[in-house]
Amino acid sequence: MIDERRRGFLKGVLGVGVAGFALGSGIVPFRVEAAMAPSAADWPKKAFRTPGVDETISELYGMDAEESDKISVDLPTIAQNGAVVPVTVETTLPNVTGIALLVAENPNALAASFKIPEGTLPFVSNRLKMAETTDVVAVVISDGKAYKATKNVKVTVGGCGG
Repeated sequence: MIDERRRGFLKGVLGVGVAGFALGSGIVPFRVEAAMAPSAADWPKKAFRTPGVDETISELYGMDAEESDKISVDLPTIAQNGAVVPVTVETTLPNVTGIALLVAENPNALAASFKIPEGTLPFVSNRLKMAETTDVVAVVISDGKAYKATKNVKVTVGGCGG
C-alpha cells in the first residue's frame, strides 16, 4: 500500500518536473495566439450589415461577381435544421485571396468572409444559420476578380421534410 502511494507521488513529481522544463525551455508555448488576428480596421462592418447578395458583394469587394463553374459548393439540398447548415467551398481558380459565404434571404446576407493567404489551398468549411429556404452564394476572389457559385437549400421545419 505504501509503495503504491510512493510510486504515485513520484510519478506526479516527475510529471510536473517534465512539464515545467518543457514550458520553461520554450518547447511548449505558454499560450497560443491566432495566426492572423484581425484588427478593427480589417473588419468589414458595413458589408456584414448590408442586405442583398449583389449589394453585399459590391460593398465587400467593390466589384460585381460573375458565375463560375470552377467553384465547388457542397451543401445539403434539404437542411433538416436551419440553425446548423454545413457548407464547404473549394475552387480550382488560381491565386485566390478571399472567399465569402452569403445567404440570400437572411436579414444580412454576409455570413462569413475569409482572407486566403498566398500558398494556401482555397478551401473553407463552415456552418450557416438559415431561417428559410434560400440561395447560398459562395464568392471567390481570384486574380483580382470576383466569381460566384449559387446553390439553393430547402430548409424544413422540424426535420420532417415538409
